[in-house]
Amino acid sequence: MKQKISIALNTIIVIFSVIGTVLMLLGIQFMGPEDGFSAKRIEMFRFYTVDSNVLMGIASLFFIIYELKLINKKIDKIPTKIYILKLIATVGVTLTFLVVVLYLAPIASYGYFSMFRNANLFFHLLVPVLSIITFCFLEKTESLEFKHTFIGISTMILYTIFYATNILIHAENGKVSPIYDWYWFVQKGVWSIVIVIPIISGFTYLISLSLWKINKSNNKVKCNRD
Repeated sequence: MKQKISIALNTIIVIFSVIGTVLMLLGIQFMGPEDGFSAKRIEMFRFYTVDSNVLMGIASLFFIIYELKLINKKIDKIPTKIYILKLIATVGVTLTFLVVVLYLAPIASYGYFSMFRNANLFFHLLVPVLSIITFCFLEKTESLEFKHTFIGISTMILYTIFYATNILIHAENGKVSPIYDWYWFVQKGVWSIVIVIPIISGFTYLISLSLWKINKSNNKVKCNRD
């Protein structure tokens, strides 16, 4: 039963990821103005929000394919690399969700819920929440080990390198325009990047470790019941 629910929710995640991407790509706004996180065409991929959600859609699609193969007995088990991809993607959208809820939404100029309009309804809320549910409670990722929690933060590390480089290139007199610091991480000065990076890195690893532990805990309960 869990496997069938997992396939259903992963299918919804794929659909929502595609819808959010198309909405942002075309600049469609059906819920009124949003706060700062919209861009058309290729420019939209400068946002970690978009990148993490697109990756989540891809990871969910692969997971569906392998779950169907498992059900049809074409394979004995889902490869570890698919579980690792799912962990990486889930960490990404969970980071997106928590940064929005705890940091960006409270300081949004159009109000807290402006961060959940249009494409961001899918990117900031629906895809992350469904992804957390499927990974933590429905997917028996028995082949994932503790060491894989470090791989889980890989997209954050890559994006941090990109974001920090972009900030340093466009810095003038120790300051960076919000045009280039679109997450407003270093508006108090470029120097604050030395504080922001360790905080984000530690926070992201806690997410990865927590997702892994919750998943393992639920698998253990299931095994005990079996």
